[in-house]
This record gives sequence, structure tokens and C-alpha cells, in this order.
Amino acid sequence: MNHLALTKINDRLKIAQTGVRIQQVSNRLYLRATLPPKPNSTKTKPYQQRIALGIYASDEGLKRAEAEARLLGGLIACKNFRWDAYLKAPPDEFLPVETIEVLIQRFEKYYFQTRERNQQTQTTWLIDYWRIFKKLPQTEVLLPDNILEVVTATVPDSKTRKRTCMALSAIARFAQVEVNLKPYKGRYSPRLVTPRDLPTDTTIAKTFYEIESEAWRWVYGMLATYGLRNHEVFRLDFVALANGNYIVSIGENSKTGSRRVWPCYPEWFAEFGLQNVRLPQVDLNQSNAAIGHVVTVWFRRHQIPFAPYNLRHCWAVRALEFGLDISLAAQQMGHSAKVHSELYHHWISEKHHQRAFELMTNKSDRPLVPKILGHQNGVKSFD
Repeated sequence: MNHLALTKINDRLKIAQTGVRIQQVSNRLYLRATLPPKPNSTKTKPYQQRIALGIYASDEGLKRAEAEARLLGGLIACKNFRWDAYLKAPPDEFLPVETIEVLIQRFEKYYFQTRERNQQTQTTWLIDYWRIFKKLPQTEVLLPDNILEVVTATVPDSKTRKRTCMALSAIARFAQVEVNLKPYKGRYSPRLVTPRDLPTDTTIAKTFYEIESEAWRWVYGMLATYGLRNHEVFRLDFVALANGNYIVSIGENSKTGSRRVWPCYPEWFAEFGLQNVRLPQVDLNQSNAAIGHVVTVWFRRHQIPFAPYNLRHCWAVRALEFGLDISLAAQQMGHSAKVHSELYHHWISEKHHQRAFELMTNKSDRPLVPKILGHQNGVKSFD
């Protein structure tokens, strides 16, 4: 169908102030307007509803739909609208309408049919899809209007807006609903995010000793020493740790799969007693997102002066200060090199550059400045 033609018809209906729009769902046409509740409805006030016309989205169908829309608009204006005239048609004349709630269930089934269901994919589904899908009107049909309503309710040029456009574009393609969200996606980039006010390493160490619970002190020490995601503390090879292996191994059921992480600082492994594994009472059968939330809530309730993810950010900046190659740091954090660079390179301040310079120049095995015969004395190597 010519979507431009449908747009022009709706523009004419708007100019005429009919209060009615024509919408296409799959290959059928519907009228949408603010109408009184249907007979036997529990609602008491008029609200936006659709009327199935039982006609196809063809050129002839559009002409008839526009006529029906003007007729409906006239009935509404004269307060002569009655549901009886629109509910008499045999049910089989109308295309069965799939609510958003049912559509999401189908999409979820398809999502896990095309990938293994594990902690990683379950977390992605909950965070990147379901958390956005549940904002849609569950009892309605998925249409460009209600998609855009959810998108425009988010802050422009934000991470939330970008994720919302991604998720809703996916379900729109699945439902064959034509909507272009590219203009709404915005300019969000981690480069534009203001760096957090990260705690100093001294503050991190002092806070460790202020935590009374041995189990949660151990969790804190692991987050600080290895820059782990909240839930990853509970997805480790604890046997290796207990045997004194300071290189932690994260299991397959973490957000980005298995990997190994080295400590920054290695001294904290012994100082914080991380070999002595102590886990707080947390249900490990929960999703990664749920476990991560437990950690965040504990930090907040016990007034830790920064969020747990700040410890992860500190590890990343510390690794850069220490001169760890970006590709290695990215692998250890479970990032791509591109994402790692976007997230952390613009966080490096002059203080970090100065520290890295001092570490570099004070290395005993660094290259020596060349000395030219006859000019060894009195010449500065740098200003």
C-alpha cells in the first residue's frame, strides 16, 4: 500500500477536525478515535479505541476507509455515535487483533529460539527488551503511534533513548509494523557522558576496612581489585581463588561469557584476604540483573559513598595509568576495544597522564636518551 496516500488522508481528516484517524495493521484498515466504552465494559469514560473495518489496505480500501472516518467523525460531533452499528458485523469479517502482550510473548519465544537461553541472554532480554516492552500499552495493538509515544517519553540523545529505539525497532520488524525510529535515535555516545566523580584508590582502600560484614567486605574487595560487574562476583571459579590463584576466572553464565581478569593492584589480593572466599546470602539462581541489583541496593543501604560500578570504572582508569594495552584491558573487562576506548579514554585527566609519564620515565629498562660526542654536558634532554 502507498503509505504516503494514508498520510495524506489522515492529514485531510485532521484539517477537517474529524477526530478520527485511519491506521493500518498488517494488511487491514482500522479507524481510531476517542469513543465511549463498549457495552459491558468496566470503563466509564471515553478513551482511544479502534474499530475494525474488515477491509484491505488497497487503494479502494483507502477510499472507503476515508468515507467511514468522516461518517464516524460526524456521529461523534453530533453525539449520535452508538456501538450497536459497529458491533453487528459477524466476527469472522474482522481480522483477529493481536494485543501487544501476546505479541511480546511471541517475540520472546522467537528470541530464545534463535539463541541459547542462559544467564547472559536472560539478562539481555530483561534489560534490553522486556524493560522497554512493558512500557507499551499491553492491551492494545502495536502501532507506530504507541511506539513513538514510548520513544518520545525518553530523554533525547540519551542512552535510554538509544536502547528504546533499538528494542522497539526489533519488535516492530517482527510484527511487520512500519515505523522509522532513526530520526529519534539521537546522538548519544559514551564520549558525551560526563565522567563520574571517581573515588581515589586511598578512599577505596579505607572504605574496605569500614565495612563490618565479612562477606560483603569480600565482595567489595573483589569489585575493587578486579573491576568486575556486580553479578560477576558470584559467577567465579571459587575453588581456584581458595587455592590462592590471584587470576580470577569468570564463568560462561556472566553477561559477556567466560574470561580471566588480573588484579590492579595485585597487593590487594593479599591485603583484602580475597583468597578467603566469603559469599553473602544471595540467591544464585536469580538472573544476573537481579543479583547485580542486590549488590547495588546493599551499597546504597549501607551508605557506601559511591556506587559499585564506580569500582569497575576505577579499575579501567587504573589499568590505563599502569600502561596495560587497551586490547588486553578491554578483554579483561568483557568489552570490545572500541567500546572500551569510547567509555574510558576521555576519562583520563592531566593527573593520569602525568602519573603514566612518571611511571614510564622511571622504568629502569627504558631507552636512554642519545648522547652526542662533545655535547654530553650542559644540554637538557627536555624542557
